[in-house]
Amino acid sequence: MHNLPLLKIVSTFVFLLLCSFAAIAQVDVARRTTAVTYPLDEQVLVNFRGTTRYPRMRGEAKVKRTSRNGTEVELSVSKMPRPFELGRGYATYVLWAISPDGQVANLGEIKRRGFWEFDSKISVTTPLQNFALIITAEPHFLVSRPSQEIMLENLNPTAVSGRRIETTPSVQYFGNSSDFFRDTRTPEIAEIDYSKTPSTVLQAKQALALAKYAGADRDAIEDLREAETLYANAEESWRAGRKEDDVDITARKAISTAVKAEATALVRRQAREQRNEQSRNDAEVRKIEDQLSAALSEIEGLKRQLADETRARELAQRDVGNFSTQARELRAENGRLREDLGKARLEAETATARVTAIEDAGRNAQEQRQREARLDALRSNEASLIASLRRFGTVAKTERGIVLTLAETYWSGPRATTFAPVANARLTSLGELLVSNTDYRVQIESHTDATGDPSELSSLTDQRSKAIAERLSQLGVSDSRIEPRGLGATLPVAPNTTNASKARNRRVQMILVPSI
Repeated sequence: MHNLPLLKIVSTFVFLLLCSFAAIAQVDVARRTTAVTYPLDEQVLVNFRGTTRYPRMRGEAKVKRTSRNGTEVELSVSKMPRPFELGRGYATYVLWAISPDGQVANLGEIKRRGFWEFDSKISVTTPLQNFALIITAEPHFLVSRPSQEIMLENLNPTAVSGRRIETTPSVQYFGNSSDFFRDTRTPEIAEIDYSKTPSTVLQAKQALALAKYAGADRDAIEDLREAETLYANAEESWRAGRKEDDVDITARKAISTAVKAEATALVRRQAREQRNEQSRNDAEVRKIEDQLSAALSEIEGLKRQLADETRARELAQRDVGNFSTQARELRAENGRLREDLGKARLEAETATARVTAIEDAGRNAQEQRQREARLDALRSNEASLIASLRRFGTVAKTERGIVLTLAETYWSGPRATTFAPVANARLTSLGELLVSNTDYRVQIESHTDATGDPSELSSLTDQRSKAIAERLSQLGVSDSRIEPRGLGATLPVAPNTTNASKARNRRVQMILVPSI
């Protein structure tokens, strides 16, 4: 029972910390990957692929869930670039587990091995059973959510026994888009620093910068000073040639203390903002109380006035004429008061409607600016997208959108619905390109020549368009973006009189239409 107050304090601290993170978040950018439900006591092999920015990277993991130790992950990665090459503020790599509801867990740091592109391994355990795995570049190993520098993502798994493993496609999670990674105060890591300075010392420097960025130099001064002292001690020990383990321990203490300072600063800033909001609310309440007091005083005055008028009326009952005159005057005054009250109410309603209209106009303008910004981004990237699509077929820009025409060579025969061997790699690359361009709907229209029964031709083109749609879905393109259609021989582009003309009519077109 004595622990209940302490438990309440800790719970309140955690709640305020979460609120603080939500308050300072910039724009969270949703990403998607595939979660795996790992079976009990069976080893599963999982391959990783580099994102479109880092396609040369590779990874593989052996995963096994046990009833005693949770889920064990043994991960090997290769051809990892040096983190500082990715931008300002990145000093290491972290492995994350992502549950289907979008929650993330930091599984541990992937330590560098060497100076240039390096290979590394990590063995960790997590209590989760259904999760996806990603690797990100981070400022230090104690970050609480992944950055947007996604290096590797897991693919569909393979059981050693050969049986099918259950997966959850398109698991959504959010990358940290904080302005810290673009702020001029974020320390940059030079190539010579990376080659000579221990990784934990570089990470401690970034952790201090993050704490200051969160306002620790104002709201968590003691923790920040302690972290700075630990960092200075670690750097001095390293320069003095002391043991690597001692330097590493001191640097890691500096990182954890800086993270504590960052969290404390966020909580205190949130509390300060709440106090300011409470002060504003208190001032508004006092204003309303003053208005109520004035209204009550006025009512009391009116009551006294009514009493005086009543007494005057009793004294003037002998004079009927005077009483009637006073009554008419009171009725007229009441009418004027009602008219004034109606005008005041009308003015209040008009002002309220005007404020509502202004707020609605502001929201509409903001939404319109956001749509225009997304359209501008699509237009600016359109030329690059068209250039990338030319690897897969003929590309044209029409009033319908960007039209990619796939050659007949994607199929194993003129009337086949199975892909030719050369089509697999092309479709994989095309799927990855479409996954990276989520603002386009993909209309798949399959055509053929007029040779044969119309119902069979319609069935052929239906199967072809659905086969491509299923392949894109397997590669991560959302089903809601794909619209497959089989049009048979109803829309030829050339007369069906020669073999060459028929070959032109046998085509599959993918129309990329902006979804904004």
